[in-house]
Amino acid sequence: MTLFRPLAALLMFALAACETTPPAPRSPSFYVMRHLQKAEGQDPPLSEEGRANAGRLIGFFATDPVRVIYVSTTRRARETAAPLAAKLRARLRKYDPADTPALIARVRAERGPVLVVAHSNTVPEIVARLGGERPAPLAETDYGDVWHLWGAPIRTQRIRIAP
Repeated sequence: MTLFRPLAALLMFALAACETTPPAPRSPSFYVMRHLQKAEGQDPPLSEEGRANAGRLIGFFATDPVRVIYVSTTRRARETAAPLAAKLRARLRKYDPADTPALIARVRAERGPVLVVAHSNTVPEIVARLGGERPAPLAETDYGDVWHLWGAPIRTQRIRIAP
C-alpha cells in the first residue's frame, strides 16, 4: 500500500504529460508526375501504352497510398489517375493548370500523401514550388517518372514507374 500512492502519482503525471504533448508534425509527402502516354487529337485520351502504365501506379503506391489526387482539367490527366483513385478510394480533385500558386496552396493544405498529375510544362515548377529540387524541363516524349518530395527539409527523388 505504501508503494501505491507514489506509483499512482507517477502514473497520473505521465498521463498528464501525454495529453499536453502535441503530436509530432507529419512530414509532407507529395508526388508529382506528368500524365502518361497520350493518343492523338483534341483533349486526347491515354494511348493503350498509357492505360497499361496507369495500371502500374497501383503497385507503385501500395506502400504509401495517396489520399487525394489532383488532376488537371484534361482527359489524359484524369485517365492517368482513374485506376489508382478507384483502387485506393482516393478523391480526385481538378485544378487549373494555369494557376500553379492556387494548386500549391491546396496541396499543402491536404493531410496525407498527395499525388499531382500534371503536364510536361508544369511538372518542374510544381516540384520546385513544393520545395523540391527543380527537375530539368521535360521533353514531349518524357513519360513514366514520378517525383517524390518528403521530409523536413524537403528531399526529392525521381522514380521511374513505366518502361
